[in-house]
Order: sequence, then C-alpha cells, then structure tokens
Amino acid sequence: MQISWAARTDRGLRRSQNEDTYCAKPDLGLFVVADGMGGYAGGEVASRLAVEQIQQAIETTAGLRRDDSWPVPFDNRSGIDGNRLRVGFTRANTRIAQEIKASEKLRGMGTTVVAILVSGCKVTLAHIGDSRAYLYRGTALRRLTKDHSWVEEQIRAGTLTEAEARRHPWRNMVTRALSGSDELPIDPTELEFEAGDRLLLCSDGLTAVLEDSEIQRVVAAPVDLQGVCDELVRQANAAGGPDNVTTVVIDVAVK
Repeated sequence: MQISWAARTDRGLRRSQNEDTYCAKPDLGLFVVADGMGGYAGGEVASRLAVEQIQQAIETTAGLRRDDSWPVPFDNRSGIDGNRLRVGFTRANTRIAQEIKASEKLRGMGTTVVAILVSGCKVTLAHIGDSRAYLYRGTALRRLTKDHSWVEEQIRAGTLTEAEARRHPWRNMVTRALSGSDELPIDPTELEFEAGDRLLLCSDGLTAVLEDSEIQRVVAAPVDLQGVCDELVRQANAAGGPDNVTTVVIDVAVK
C-alpha cells in the first residue's frame, strides 16, 4: 500500500485569521481536518488541540489489541482503529474542557473534526460537526459523512431542500462539536479501498459555497493532488471566500 496526499488551508477572503487545522501523517495512516469556532481566538486553539490530541492518541494506541487495557472503555461495535479514533476524540474533548476551565476568554470555543485512519486497504472514518469526507470512486463523488447541523436535520426531515439549506441563516449552526461537553457521540465507520479511489477531507468553508457536483469536477480532474487542493480553495474564494477553507486529498495505491 502506498499513500499519496496533498493539502491546502486558506484564511479565505472575509476572516481575519485561520481557525482551521489539519494533520497529514501517512506514516500513521492518519489524516484530520478540524474547523474551530468561538471564544477569544478560541477556534484556533480548539482545532489545534483537537488535532494534537488525536495524533498523540493514534501514536500511543498503536499495537493495542481488543483485550488490552484501553485509555477509554473499548466499544465492541467498532474495530480496533475505530476505538483508536474514539480515544483521540475523547482526549481532545477533555483537553478542550480543561482549557476552557483555565481561561474565561476561551469559554464557548469548540471545533468540528473529520478524521480517517488508513490501515492496509481499510479506512476507518470518524467525524463530529460539519467537516466532511468524500469518496471519489469510478466517476462518482459520494459523501461519506452526514453533517451534524441544524439544516442537515431539516433536510432529512423534508422541511428544507439542499438549496434552501445553503441560504438559510442558521446554516452554520452545528449540533455536535468537540466543545468540552459530557456528551460525545462518536460512531466510526469502515470501508474498503478499491483501485483508483480518492478521498477528500474538507472544512465547511468549501462545502458552504461549492455544490458537490462542482467539487466532483475538480476532484476528478487529471492534475496532481496539490493541483486539486489548490483549485478547490481557489474556487471557494472565487465564490466569495466567506470562511476559512481546508482541503486534504488522499490517494491509496492498492496492490
């Protein structure tokens, strides 16, 4: 198995700072995008802490087996890698809670996260909030995550269309995030890579302004991975660049 990847993060055109953080560690099989929010510079702090804690958790749980002692209770509904990601999300949430308690200025901060862990031909995915993962396979782009957001709930209930949700004043309201709260529902999923698969992780600075069909055209373009990331960011900014935008694109050669 050989992993190729590229990434690009950008402040956008309307934000004074970039509160997105990403991690690309092919030696660990780990790729993460976190989109911070809230507090006095809290979004930047929250996303950075989340990425750091998830990376550390993946490093320290390497080699653990199902029957070993785990930092958090092992969830038998998920595999080994799913539990490793759950350890990372839990540690990140705890660390964010500690920082909020230590500094009143950081009250209200949090972050969305999407993370994948690649092992052989298998990828394990976990997310919270509205940062997304997509799979490009064959000629089709498929979203692998469901946004934890108010508008997504309305779409599923049939009270909003996709087009209406994109314009709704509450479109940025997430219903789950790493924010130091006691409730942390994380449901990792697994899929098998096939030859030619391509994965995209991104913050909502991309998906808030580009439709999936527009993203697909870029992801499918016959250019190198860095070119894909750069073009996605360029198009997001050309569409107004209202938010920070981060893209990570991963190809895995299946032998």
